[in-house]
Amino acid sequence: MPDYLGSHVQVSLAALALGLVISLPLAILARNHAVIRGILLGLASVVQTVPGLALLALFYPLLLAIASLTLRWFGFDFSAFGFLPAMLALALYSMLPVLRNTITGLNGVDPALLEAAQGVGMTPRQSLFTVELPLALPVIMAGIRTSAVWVIGTATLSTPIGQTSLGNYIFAGLQTQNWVLVLFGCVASALLALAVDQFLTLIERGLRERKRLHTMLGSVGIAALVTATLIPSIARAPSTYVVGAKTFAEQYVLSALIEQRLQAAGLQALTREGLGSSVIFQALAANNIDVYVDYSGTLWVNQ
Repeated sequence: MPDYLGSHVQVSLAALALGLVISLPLAILARNHAVIRGILLGLASVVQTVPGLALLALFYPLLLAIASLTLRWFGFDFSAFGFLPAMLALALYSMLPVLRNTITGLNGVDPALLEAAQGVGMTPRQSLFTVELPLALPVIMAGIRTSAVWVIGTATLSTPIGQTSLGNYIFAGLQTQNWVLVLFGCVASALLALAVDQFLTLIERGLRERKRLHTMLGSVGIAALVTATLIPSIARAPSTYVVGAKTFAEQYVLSALIEQRLQAAGLQALTREGLGSSVIFQALAANNIDVYVDYSGTLWVNQ
């Protein structure tokens, strides 16, 4: 549980932060340009129509190709397994609510206030940061709340590309027909999303009603939740060996046996479960995992 929950929070937090860093400047840039605004919202809407599992799966071979090109051209590569493709795909999923609410909030500011700001000699930059953004912040926070819930829910689908999450419970339960695991994974993910949403609601209410206590309580709650979930994964010793497992009951058993044998020999090991056949073989070839059990027929057909 600490590993699954900590990894789930880590990838969700990174994806949401990346989505905000990209979305907020784009929304500010596009708020007064109808063509740019239409293109951005259209592209973000198209991303939402792509099934989450498909989007996550598409990023893995794409990043593998980019990593091979960087190795060939510049002499270095990076891991395209697990965290990076999951973070990038989830960041794309988080953009639409933030873009839409930021543009709506900024365009909803009373024109009389903007005229007054201009009348007292404010530059457009000063007006943006002093008048427009503070007034639009409650609406922007509503978009961030929606993005956070979407990202936390969709992060459960990142298990097949090697990112540990609460989805490990769901995928393992589905493959082994252990419905308690499926239910536990769903409930844990839902509770995490609800907790984050409630803390963000406190922040939004504090900003809207000018109540610093609500804003502070929401911020402290978010910080405490993130700290409590990330500390176990940070404190864990780095693993020397990574054991992969595909989505079959015997794979879970065999990977657990290999992990236990390595640990019994005094070595640090962990498992990455629920991986697809193509993903796990490419991860082995790229040295992202060290060992997994395959069947010659499956490997021959796929490769």
